[in-house]
Amino acid sequence: MSEKPKYYITTAIAYTSGKPHIGNTYEVVLADAIARYKRSQGYDVFFQTGTDEHGQKIELKAEEAGVTPKEFVDSVSGEIKRIWDLMDTSYDKFIRTTDDYHEKQVQKIFKKLYEQGDIYKGYYEGMYCTPCESFFTESQLVDGKCPDCGREVQPAKEEAYFFRMSKYADRLIEHINTHPEFIQPVSRKNEMMNNFLLPGLQDLCVSRTSFKWGIPVDFDDKHVVYVWLDALTNYITGIGYDADGNSTEQFEKLWPADLHLIGKDIIRFHTIYWPIFLMALGLPLPKQVFGHPWLLQGDGKMSKSKGNVLYADELVDFFGVDAVRYFVLHEMPFENDGVITWELMVERLNSDLANTLGNLVNRTVSMTNKYFGGTVTDKGVAEEVDADLKAVMENTPKAVDAKMNDLRVADAITEIFNLFKRCNKYIDETMPWVLAKDEAKKDRLETVLWNLIQGISVGAKLLESFMPSTSKKILEQLGGGHVTDKPEILFQRLDLEEVMKKVEELHPHKEETAADSGENASPQNGENGTEKAVIDIEPKDEITFEQFGTMQFQVGEIIACEAVKKSKKLLCSQVRIGSQVKQIVSGIKAHYTPEEMVGKKVMVLVNLKPAKLAGVLSEGMLLCAEDADGNLSLMVPEKDMPAGAEIC
Repeated sequence: MSEKPKYYITTAIAYTSGKPHIGNTYEVVLADAIARYKRSQGYDVFFQTGTDEHGQKIELKAEEAGVTPKEFVDSVSGEIKRIWDLMDTSYDKFIRTTDDYHEKQVQKIFKKLYEQGDIYKGYYEGMYCTPCESFFTESQLVDGKCPDCGREVQPAKEEAYFFRMSKYADRLIEHINTHPEFIQPVSRKNEMMNNFLLPGLQDLCVSRTSFKWGIPVDFDDKHVVYVWLDALTNYITGIGYDADGNSTEQFEKLWPADLHLIGKDIIRFHTIYWPIFLMALGLPLPKQVFGHPWLLQGDGKMSKSKGNVLYADELVDFFGVDAVRYFVLHEMPFENDGVITWELMVERLNSDLANTLGNLVNRTVSMTNKYFGGTVTDKGVAEEVDADLKAVMENTPKAVDAKMNDLRVADAITEIFNLFKRCNKYIDETMPWVLAKDEAKKDRLETVLWNLIQGISVGAKLLESFMPSTSKKILEQLGGGHVTDKPEILFQRLDLEEVMKKVEELHPHKEETAADSGENASPQNGENGTEKAVIDIEPKDEITFEQFGTMQFQVGEIIACEAVKKSKKLLCSQVRIGSQVKQIVSGIKAHYTPEEMVGKKVMVLVNLKPAKLAGVLSEGMLLCAEDADGNLSLMVPEKDMPAGAEIC
């Protein structure tokens, strides 16, 4: 029997300056999803995460808190581990850079590099950013501030050890050019090449004397090891690397890492400093470094100073673990920053999780119990409509695999939910409640329910990597054809107004002054930052109340949507209005994807005379608002209303 292929994945270890927000948590959940998927594909996975616990910033934080640095990091590291566990992450190793074995190896590594001439003693004078623990030259500053975080820098001058970065620069450039997969996405590679490597690398300061909370240089104890040389080496010390040549079997098996998963803000350290350190140690480079985008609050990057931080445990209290996992994994694009808001979380919970998925499972289990006492088999009474469902069932695992191989996790989840949406459409197409009225169609009804159970099961198994608890609950309810007696509600719908009221109680709104908002004033504000923008349009002729009364407006629920072929503007939606389903064509393709449309509750002009658009019949109109730039927004009910509710 052949040995399983190995897969070693790491996150960047979390800095212990405070409690991790949901943006930090996203990274470990993303790594967990990849690790779980690789395990499901037969890989022998080792998933390492942990905490970075040294540096001047932590020394200052501990002093402010009136505790020792070790007491401070013990508390914060414990909190980080608690959050990682809360989010159901399946890491194999949680390393702390204060672990004794790690500190000893860092000292060995530093000495080895010094003795072979890669590190030398010198004198440093430059601009230092304390939060980033980085020195910069004047030319590297942006508007006089740190180029990485935008904060103020201070002049610093001290004796220091330096690493000869330029010695390895050409070799690293060659590696990047010959291994296009090494830095992903490609935009991050271009940034590193054009901004740092090609202009020429300066030697890197790798020790400090102005603070004490770090790993001492054992042959010169005035110095502590620069935090990045300390932190980055966790990827090898955690699996048994020994600088004296006595590395463990685990290290020999796992290294090089298959994937370092990090935030885009620390890509330079992982794609320039880290590879060069490894070259100096004579070790192979990791196969890939993926710099993921940021998860932003609605008003920008999360920061405690801005007061817009969202925490994972707080979100879990509202929505549950798997709903939060779903959101952060599904809403993050491959390359661009994603956005998280309370409103968007509620919308996704209600539309994607409670409706598309939860309602699908509930209906299927309920109908199987109602019509067949909980047990169905394949009676083989097939009709043409079955073929498309089965094709989607067969193709979805392949599509998910292709997306996951490219680390496009959000797209992989979309493929799974497309299968669930296809199952919902299959219910509408086959109408089991109608079949149940005809005894002659009992075998057909049983076949339909069997097909549904198979389709949902395929999706649920694929969902395990992303929503492990939900996957397990679904499969337990379906039982391979013998369903549970009573379906469990997977996700309870939430009322946005009630959620926002609770949020306001937890986080009372603080009015932002014009001075606070600065350049980040809302684009809805006028030039003085106070007046809301308005739009005036040409008025149409007045109509009578009787004329208005001839128009019928109702709430509709979009149950399926696809792009109209050969059209750049049109989407074709199947809209449930009461017990009817109408087909409505809308020119909103530039503003919504078909996937975004499905599950939305919308306002519909129902009695518009049917017409063909691009050869496709349209039986109504979706109501939208349009701003001055031509951007469209669907009009949706403020509160959750049933499909078919009259708009009056």
